[in-house]
Amino acid sequence: MAINDPIGDMLTRIRNAQMRKRPKVSTPASTLRARVLDVLKDEGYIRDYSRIELKGAVPEFEIELKYNNGQPAIREIERISKPGRRVYAPVKDLPTVANGLGVAIVSTPKGVMPDWKAREENVGGEVLCNIF
Repeated sequence: MAINDPIGDMLTRIRNAQMRKRPKVSTPASTLRARVLDVLKDEGYIRDYSRIELKGAVPEFEIELKYNNGQPAIREIERISKPGRRVYAPVKDLPTVANGLGVAIVSTPKGVMPDWKAREENVGGEVLCNIF
């Protein structure tokens, strides 16, 4: 099955797994998904992820979800830039999520990073998603 929005698909899988209180969820592997998962891990929204090579199949990432007292660490995860409508922001217009309590993941010329790091690096880019 062809996926038109791989990042949106991964975010939906995470959202659905957390609603069902699953400890892990899997998603097809790609470089962009790995960079987004790196940001989620560094910011403390997921425990970890690992790449699984299956014989004769597409490699997958197995994502270990994080919970605090039975509640998901990710309260809300929202795709911003979509294939039908890309959203770009210069460094001065990068969004703040939940008054700084959340994170916007931005794809910049220097790589995929959280909004606060993009401000430090003084680069703008495509706003992929908001998480809090």
